Amino acid sequence: MALYFLGVDGGQSSTTALVADDTGQVLGIGRGGPCNHVSAEEARTKFNAAIGGCVTQALEAAGLPDDTEFEGACFGFSGGPADKEALVHELFRMRRVFVTIDPVIALAGATAGAPGVITIAGTGSISYGRNTEGKIARVGGWGYVFGDEAGGFDLTRQALRAALRQEEGWGPETTLHSLLLEATGATTANDLLHRFYTPAFPRPKIAALSQLVERAAAAGDLIAGDILDVAAQQLASLTTAARRMIFADGETARIAYVGGVFRTERIRARFETLVRAQAGNEVGPPVHGPAAGALIEAFRVAGISATLQGLPEEK
Repeated sequence: MALYFLGVDGGQSSTTALVADDTGQVLGIGRGGPCNHVSAEEARTKFNAAIGGCVTQALEAAGLPDDTEFEGACFGFSGGPADKEALVHELFRMRRVFVTIDPVIALAGATAGAPGVITIAGTGSISYGRNTEGKIARVGGWGYVFGDEAGGFDLTRQALRAALRQEEGWGPETTLHSLLLEATGATTANDLLHRFYTPAFPRPKIAALSQLVERAAAAGDLIAGDILDVAAQQLASLTTAARRMIFADGETARIAYVGGVFRTERIRARFETLVRAQAGNEVGPPVHGPAAGALIEAFRVAGISATLQGLPEEK
């Protein structure tokens, strides 16, 4: 009798579920909306719909009934698992379950389950690692007020600060000033500063403006270039700190990176150069996405070894 496994990546923008059998063959994929907050009843309903809907899609694609029992299941959630673990137990039949944070499944996917470190730079930033003994390292991820250096929000913050300094006459000229105003319709950098404090500009929307820094740097803006170079250095420092916690000097360690910030060539290239300078580091993009990582962890929690096959492209 076949055994079935479930991996779910539950994020701030979308949810992805993968169902596989005990040979590692992926049988179905499902996708749903965001499921990161469940503090209010309406949010709980949306959470159940997102998780239940994408798992149902995956089961349907696999030709399996809704009440399929999973030998192992893993759920990786943005924002932490504390308020979600009880809910997933209500939704599905599972023999062994691992509910965790999203960096865990991002790392498992990035290294195909092997030891290593992943640095994530999207809206925020964090480095997370695990070695052969299962020892964990976590560096950064303090949130947009106290940390998240080199994340998209931070890049936009640095750009706006440069624009404000120019506007007030105590900083050099930068094309970031005009680019930010053109992109947002603000009349001044000070006007934009106050708009950023309103609901009209949630953090992801502010973070998305970080692409203006790349555009300015590509056009030769020195201030923008410095922002990108510092960001690469900060991400490399997070990575090095996480590695140092769990790997010996010179020990081989797989280092992966993921997130929208790494789509900026200047940041990615400088980051790779800095991290490769440390002996033993093998640097590159993820092998698999986080949903596959959740599936790998589902096998791990069940104590079964399998190589995933037939993985679809994760969005």
